[in-house]
Amino acid sequence: MKAIPAPGIRFLRSFSRDSWYRGLILVLTFLCYTTFHLSRKPISIVKSELHSNCSSRGPNPNNGSNSTTWCDWKPFDQDNYKELFGALDNAFLVAYAIGMYISGIFGERLPLRYYLSAGMVLSGLFTALFGLGYYWKVHQLWYFVVVQLLNGLAQTTGWPSVVTCVGNWFGKGKRGLIMGIWNSHTSVGNILGSLIAGAWVSTAWGLSFIVPGIIIAAMGVVCFLFLIEYPEDVDCSPPLHHIASSDEKGLEAGHDISDGSLNVSTNSRENIIDMSENVKEPTEDREAISFISALRIPGVVEFSFCLLFAKLVSYTFLYWLPLYIVNVAHLTAKEAGDMSTLFDVGGIAGGILAGLISDYTGGRATTCCAMLILAAPMLFLYNYIGQNGLAISIVMLIICGGLVNGPYALITTAVSADLGTHECLQGNSKALSTVTAIIDGTGSVGAALGPLLAGLISRSSWDNVFYMLISADVLACLLLSRVVFKEIRGWSGCYTRKRGSCMTLTHPVVLDTK
Repeated sequence: MKAIPAPGIRFLRSFSRDSWYRGLILVLTFLCYTTFHLSRKPISIVKSELHSNCSSRGPNPNNGSNSTTWCDWKPFDQDNYKELFGALDNAFLVAYAIGMYISGIFGERLPLRYYLSAGMVLSGLFTALFGLGYYWKVHQLWYFVVVQLLNGLAQTTGWPSVVTCVGNWFGKGKRGLIMGIWNSHTSVGNILGSLIAGAWVSTAWGLSFIVPGIIIAAMGVVCFLFLIEYPEDVDCSPPLHHIASSDEKGLEAGHDISDGSLNVSTNSRENIIDMSENVKEPTEDREAISFISALRIPGVVEFSFCLLFAKLVSYTFLYWLPLYIVNVAHLTAKEAGDMSTLFDVGGIAGGILAGLISDYTGGRATTCCAMLILAAPMLFLYNYIGQNGLAISIVMLIICGGLVNGPYALITTAVSADLGTHECLQGNSKALSTVTAIIDGTGSVGAALGPLLAGLISRSSWDNVFYMLISADVLACLLLSRVVFKEIRGWSGCYTRKRGSCMTLTHPVVLDTK
């Protein structure tokens, strides 16, 4: 007589083979992109060490002078140090923005496992090279700028690859919630990057880069060993990316492609077909679409330009928040780095909340717009009362992080995956990488502008930096107004007609795949 399996074994057996593989892909891509952000964060922590108030450390121990720049790292010991920091940020971000458009095209045509793994190893190399400048006593600006440029290009391999891979494995059902949780890798990476960089920032700042470089390169090797691009590659069932209407036969998609809105009603969501029942589609039959065809997908342009301004705000905080805290709250570099992680803690909650709300309401654009509207006054309040006490600072940083990163997370994950598997593509999921690259590449233009403008504007006043961020939030919201109107009109029409489905069914638009 067989013994009854232990409860833990029965629990493990309750999951299907497909579920285990999907779990592996979710965890593996999460860890991969966590290390990407982990390796980006050190520069924001180390800035306050490259140029600090040396008078607070006493006289120069080597010659006894009272110079206020004796402890600074040349060439960042001059009065124009903020502009030099802005040059470092933009070397990375401009290369990242330009490279992202090209990266998506390559990502559709190369095996993702090789492409992503190579990018991670190269990112690790360039991140470590920045830190080695400390041990090699490098004081030439061009060295750090070139390393940042190369690192920015290498890191463009990451986002299109991981979003494409997750989109290949997960259907539309609860994509907002799943990707909202999954997208917390951005904030987790920022938090870990801050803590790791902070551990050595005051003693040997070179290690603040070398250690993250080693971590992302090692994770690249793990990715090469275990990443699976398509479910069919391991005989798993592919997901269904569209929704069946209750009064339509067959696999009819549930988006209104005539206006670009991403409306999904509550009733229609009940008709989502189980992923395991979908007919398998041979991977070799998929053909990548052209760049222009990807732009023609309804909603891509609106969400791309919205992300430009949303990412401008997010990346300004990413690169300048620790220095702002040092200057305004007068904390040490390590304390400011630790405090800045609270913004990313809020970002985790904001991304999950945005995904959950958008899944429930079916309004991706409306969810983004609502959070952007709330973010503007919160940024104003943080600048004016955020440093009035530790408790207030903590609460305001978490709230601002959630409202700023929520729309950013939703657009770069669930929205990108929705548009990359739009019904007008007729089941061709090979548009995912190109669509993701277009949206994130456009957003990265804002990511490059934000830190640059912050470096220039902060010379006059930090208040002006926050006015710039608030303006960017308002513009991001306005750019989505057309899609928001279409979503609201769709809800109103559904309520008025009192039908079982709110979705407008149209014939698919055939896009050029050359």
